[in-house]
Amino acid sequence: MEQNNEIILLSINGTDRPGVTAALTEILAQNNAVILDIGQADIHNHLSLGIMFQSSEKDSGQTLKELLFKSNELNVNIRFDPISREAYSEWVGMQGRHRYIITILGRKLTARQIAAISKIVAEQGMNIDDIKRLTGRIPLEESERTPKASVEFSVRGTPNDKEKMKADFMRLSAQLEMDISFQEDSMFRRMRRLICFDMDSTLIDTEVIDELAIRAGVGDRVKAITESAMRGEIDFSESFRQRCALLKGLDVSVMQEIAENLPITEGVDRLMSVLKKIGFKIAILSGGFTYFGNYLKNKYNIDYVYANELEVVGGKLTGNYVGDIVDGKRKAELLRLIAQVENVDIRQTVAVGDGANDLPMISIAGLGIAFHAKPKVKATAKQSISTIGLDGILYFLGYKDSYLEEQELF
Repeated sequence: MEQNNEIILLSINGTDRPGVTAALTEILAQNNAVILDIGQADIHNHLSLGIMFQSSEKDSGQTLKELLFKSNELNVNIRFDPISREAYSEWVGMQGRHRYIITILGRKLTARQIAAISKIVAEQGMNIDDIKRLTGRIPLEESERTPKASVEFSVRGTPNDKEKMKADFMRLSAQLEMDISFQEDSMFRRMRRLICFDMDSTLIDTEVIDELAIRAGVGDRVKAITESAMRGEIDFSESFRQRCALLKGLDVSVMQEIAENLPITEGVDRLMSVLKKIGFKIAILSGGFTYFGNYLKNKYNIDYVYANELEVVGGKLTGNYVGDIVDGKRKAELLRLIAQVENVDIRQTVAVGDGANDLPMISIAGLGIAFHAKPKVKATAKQSISTIGLDGILYFLGYKDSYLEEQELF
């Protein structure tokens, strides 16, 4: 930069209307100004526009005068702030600092929640660059509102204590009934291509093995083993063998009746429709059963299903299974394998599950999400969703309702 150049920050606010930005930038163009930074936001038709520009000293006076007259004509407020070369250089130097995205989800969001997030960011020595609402506009009548809300913060800097920051977010999540995602703002976040789901208590709001057990008259015994396994108190493979053995003698026709009445988790229909239309490959990696995974595969056009196969002889379950058990270790292996087959970098993958046996795949995925998970799983996972349906994943991926609606994805 030449010494005879000035750097000036314009701050414009007022009622928004078509042509405001065009009129002001046209004046800058006519006076040969160089725009160094620009940002604009519109809240309830109220414009907030910032432009940092560079101009020669001989032109800057005329430029500011013309801007002042034009702002008066447009009925907007304008403010001029000179920026020193030192301050500008310091600002440029911050470009290399780490950038993160904080996404909050809830049935509704309040000022208390926003304030709490902002306070933690400030305590960590980080700066909020941008805040935007991802969900649709909220009507005043509670009965008319969509039962979900999401806001995304773009923040810059290096946390003083990242682990404490995550712990603080988890504490807030429980106290204020919201979900918080903290992700590095990298190119991989914007290029997710493969998503792998657990099935039971994730895509469906039940454990199928418990449904089978009820029909076999051993519901309480199997449910107790299932819950212990999901909490990580018993090895999954051993619990699977014990539960399968209790199903011996059950008529196979029961499986069709259960499949046709599976309780689909809130948000799954919307999520699957969007994911397919934006090009995701979708897999079910389940410790449940192939029969039910294939039912969902046909229903939602899912690309891969890996689960466990029950042995059937004479139209009845034998209490045994066929092949290797799909446990936590196998889920992680399958995620890597599918990523290789689809030529997807592991950082472009998403894994979603609720149980301890989902942690291996959740931990290696680019975005690992614990969904309505047990405490141990939620505490270990990178991200979690507990307050809304499975379509909350769309907001963690950075999608806005307005974009989705414009494309008529749902």
